[in-house]
Amino acid sequence: MTLTDLTPHILQPRENRWNQLRQRPVIAWFTGLSGSGKSSLANAADQVLTTQGRHTMVLDGDNLRRGLNRDLGFSSADRDENVRRTAEAATLMAEAGLIVLVSLISPLRAERAQARGIARDLSFLEIFVSTPLAVCENRDPKGLYQRARTGQIANFTGISAPYEWPDNPDLTLITENRSIADSARPLVDALLRLSAWPQ
Repeated sequence: MTLTDLTPHILQPRENRWNQLRQRPVIAWFTGLSGSGKSSLANAADQVLTTQGRHTMVLDGDNLRRGLNRDLGFSSADRDENVRRTAEAATLMAEAGLIVLVSLISPLRAERAQARGIARDLSFLEIFVSTPLAVCENRDPKGLYQRARTGQIANFTGISAPYEWPDNPDLTLITENRSIADSARPLVDALLRLSAWPQ
């Protein structure tokens, strides 16, 4: 059996679901180094959006690695597959009408472009959490950078594996010397605007 043997099922128009939720879906894709603040920003935005009556879901890289992507390691091929699976899951959730907040290092530009392509015509925001490596290392809540520096962790993004800064992110957020709430505000404003249902 091959992919050509599969028949896509005809689903009801996705706009029916969006109309029930009274919102337009958006995928907010956070990229940045480990410790940059991606998860904190995604969770902060999630809380504000929920209080505003929006329907959301957070897909966090660490959580995905414990479940959906637990069979993947950290080779280049596995990292690519981690991004692909996450983008497919985010797209399914967005098709159902949710605002999906994806917190994933996704270090390569090609991976992030692939994620945007998988989303097709859905609103997709690439959000660069621009935090210097030194700041991320200083935060290092899990001790990962120290272990990477001493060779205990191989292929660690920013140390022994590359991170490609986005060329033209849709939004750049700064967490250095700012509160998470202040850092997240431009994102929340953008998501409220993009998800607003026409009256």
